[in-house]
Parts: sequence; structure tokens; C-alpha cells
Amino acid sequence: MEKQGFKLCVLLLSTLAASMQTYQLQEATVYWDAAQKSVILKEGLMEAEGGAYGYFNDTLLLSGWGVLEIHAGHGVITQEDETTFFLAGYLEGYLTAEQMFNHYSNMHPQLIKDEKVLNPLQRFLSKQDQWAREQVKLRRSSDPLWKHLGLILAQLDGLHAGAAQWAKSKHREPLSAFAFQFLNGVGDLLDLVPALTPRSNSSTGAATFRMPGMGHCTALIKVLPGFENLLFGHSSWYTYAATMRIYKHWDFRVSDAHTATGKMSFSSYPGFLMSLDDFYLLGSGLLMTQTSIGVFNISLYSQLSPHSLLAWQRVRLANSLAHSGEEWAHIFSKYNSGTYNSQYMLVDLSRVSLGHSISNGALTVVEQIPGKVMHSDQSQALRRGYWPSYNIPFHIEIYNLSGYGVMWKRYGEDFSYDLCPRAKILRRDQAKVSDLSSLKHIMRYNNCKQRDKKSNCSISDYKRDPYSKGHPCKTICCRNDLRPRRPHPGGCYDTKVTDYQMAVHLVAEAVNGPTTQGGLRPFSWQSFNLSTHQGLPHTYNFPFVTMRPTLRGP
Repeated sequence: MEKQGFKLCVLLLSTLAASMQTYQLQEATVYWDAAQKSVILKEGLMEAEGGAYGYFNDTLLLSGWGVLEIHAGHGVITQEDETTFFLAGYLEGYLTAEQMFNHYSNMHPQLIKDEKVLNPLQRFLSKQDQWAREQVKLRRSSDPLWKHLGLILAQLDGLHAGAAQWAKSKHREPLSAFAFQFLNGVGDLLDLVPALTPRSNSSTGAATFRMPGMGHCTALIKVLPGFENLLFGHSSWYTYAATMRIYKHWDFRVSDAHTATGKMSFSSYPGFLMSLDDFYLLGSGLLMTQTSIGVFNISLYSQLSPHSLLAWQRVRLANSLAHSGEEWAHIFSKYNSGTYNSQYMLVDLSRVSLGHSISNGALTVVEQIPGKVMHSDQSQALRRGYWPSYNIPFHIEIYNLSGYGVMWKRYGEDFSYDLCPRAKILRRDQAKVSDLSSLKHIMRYNNCKQRDKKSNCSISDYKRDPYSKGHPCKTICCRNDLRPRRPHPGGCYDTKVTDYQMAVHLVAEAVNGPTTQGGLRPFSWQSFNLSTHQGLPHTYNFPFVTMRPTLRGP
């Protein structure tokens, strides 16, 4: 018995040690030394009087998410907004640098599959960055948009500097400036890379249209029949190599009077100064999410220019400066880069009176393609019950210009706004969504149709839904790794949900990893070891985690 007890004790200690290796809480405060023009970093302390302070919980391997929270500019000594953003970036860069190295290693081979595109891409991003900084210098004193872009670029510079300081302390080569442009531009690269990749000349008209690929994301905004609640959900689709997740809570004091909010909570990644998914709860009372739009008409790419603002920059500007969905659309539409083309949805909580009314302006839908941004008020859809989003444009002009009409004729109703599989499934099942639990269920849905309460779905049950035609990606939460032919590690890899009362307090629930709903086997890298997945969980079987800001504001 003593030997068994000793063995059990050793086992428990080794298990505890292993779990501690996957969990690390880092706290720090940074100050700006104006005399030395340098940053003073204090590790292990969160001092409210600091220029920026916060923590990073490295719990990816335990819960599926790291959590970062940063307060900046709330110290006793008033500091310039530019200093606030630089210090916030520096602190984030220092705390999450190791994750940045891993994420860059994982994402680079996913996006740069043809090395011929690397030099043109580096030139484009360098020119864009140089142009943006020149515009800030010229116009920040006369235009709030450029003044605030200067703050975002200061935060990017701080991110780079903080990560470089961490690398220096670990005797590692720091990440390049291109690496930070690459990471923040991942969404933009989804259009930039094909636009810059050399193509062989063809005399056929068919060459102006490219073959469809996997869409990115599903979203659902649901209002209960008596307006008792508003539910807001989003599931991201992309390569599983992108699952190095960090949920971020920022609270920046910004003195500029044009700023709508410096407070936001959002799902994100290492090295990103935006969400990418997108899933934002903003201190202004706006909620924002997005699904991507494919550009099949590649002739539109001729309009791309580095003398524009990338989508990630315009999202940040609109999130910070807009007080309404309409204002968000106008800010976002300026200097359109034509990259990371998407449908954005803005919910304005101030236009929703639970149990009473939903006013115009409660839902603004914004769609972007190269050369055009359109928006419309779709609050009436919420009054009727729901708004779905599934990678197909709503506005008919955007639909036709981007090439979806041609794709429908060539490939069938998968490219129809009304009749694609996800449109049918959401139309059929959205009425079952009545609370956060049922919202989670539909957002993780992968065609698992239970015949009765006792039956458990097996691995093949995703084939049963008549609208999915046996395909694990013609559904709400795609599992490309389950395809019998040419499986690959990509698809729906997360879900984030919130409701009205939670969103008011910037609270959400989030899960990382491909869906296991209904008995689907958890995804494991074991069968896909050729894909770079440095620092990622081996197997994904995580629960939903509640995300809420924990640090008290001033």
C-alpha cells in the first residue's frame, strides 16, 4: 500500500508539474522615461500609476485561450495619446513575444506557398506602411482619422519594440518589421497574395475568374420573438494552424475628443492589433463581427494600391472613432485597400430596447470589395428575428461585381445568397435559438442530426443533413479534416457568443478548436504532422470559457 501511495503521489506531482508548465501568469507595468526617451519595464507588478499595466495568462494548452488585459493612459501623470498607445503596444509585445514567434512560424507557410510572391508582397507592405506614415505626418493636425492612425502605428511600433526587448533578454534574433506587417495583415494577405502571385497569360475569358476556395466564418445575430434578448454569435473558419488564440481586453484612456471609445474586448492572436475573426465588444456600445467575401472576379485586383489603408487599419479606426453603425461604415469606407473583402455587421446596443423596440440603426451591414464599399440599415431583419452571414454578399451589386453570379451559374446554388447550404440550415434552425446554450449549439453545428434523445451521433452523422449533401463543410461549423478524400487541417476552429446584458459589460464566452458537438472526434495533429503547428495543443477538446475584463478602471 505504501508503494502504491508513493507511486500515486509521484504521478500527481508530475501531473501538476506538467500542468504548471502550460500555465504562466505574467504581470508587468511600463513607464515612459521622457528624459531618456526610453521605456522602464517593471515585471511582476501591476501599478495603476504606470503608463500601461496588465497581465497575460498563458493558458492556451489548458483552456484553449490565452488571456491578455491591458490598461493604458490611466496613470496619475497625464501622458500624450501617442505615448499611451506606444506603451500599450510595448507591454503586449513583451508579454506575448514567445507566442508571436510561434504564430509567425505557423502562419508563414500557410500564406506564402509560392516564394515568388514574397518580394512583391514585402514591397507592397513596405510602400503601404511608408505612405500611411507620410499621410499621418501631413494630415494628423487637420483630420481625426489620420491622427488616430498615428496612434495605431505608434502601438504597432511599441509592439515591435516590446517583442524585440523580450527577444534580447532571451538572446534570440528579433522578429523583422515585415513579420509584424505580415501578422497584422493576415486577413489582407488573403487577397494580396493571390493578387500579387504571377499568373500565366491566357487568351480565354475564363482566366478572369478564379476557382472558389473555402469561405471564412459563419455569424448569426438573433432576436427573440418578444425582443426579450439579443444573441450574437460567430464561428471562425481558416487553417487550424491559426489556433494560437489570445482573448484581449484593452482599456486605453484617449484624450482626443473625436474618440468614441478606448475600451474593447475581442478574440485575437499573438502579434495582432485587431481581431481578424472579427468579434468585438466595444465600449461605445457597438458590437462588430464579420464573414469574408470571396473575390472570384480577379480583374478587380487591378485596383489594389499600396496608397490605401489596409482592412485591419480601417477596422481599428472605425471601432475607435464611430458612435454608430452608420458612422462606422463611413469611416471604414475611406481609403479602401480592396483587401480582406468581407461583410461586416454592426449592432448598436443603444438602438435596442429589450422587450420594447428595435430602432433603425440597430443593425448596419457593410460590404467591401476592391473599388467599392456599400452599407445598409438591416434593422428590419432583426425585428423579423435574425440576420445570418456565411461568406456570400447580401448587396446585389457587390454580389455581381465580385463574381458570385458567375459562380452560381458555373457551380450551382452553393453560391446563391438564398439557397446555399448554410442559408438553408440557418433558416431552418434559427427558430430553435432561444438562449446562449442553443446559440452555442447552432454555431458549433456540423450536421449531427439526432433521431431521439437517447441516440448519440457517430463520426458519420454529419452526412445526414439533407442540405449538406454529405459534405462536412457545407454546414455551420466546417470540419475539413473529416473529409474522406483529401482531408486537411482546416475549417471552423472556434466560436464566440454573447447576449445583450453580457455585451454591455464586454463579457462573452469562447471556445477554441474544431467542433466535437454530437460525438465528433476531437481534432488531433497526429494525422497532420506535416503542417507546422509549433506551440499549439496536440488535441482540441476544450469547453467554452467566460471572457470578461477583470482589472478595475479608474
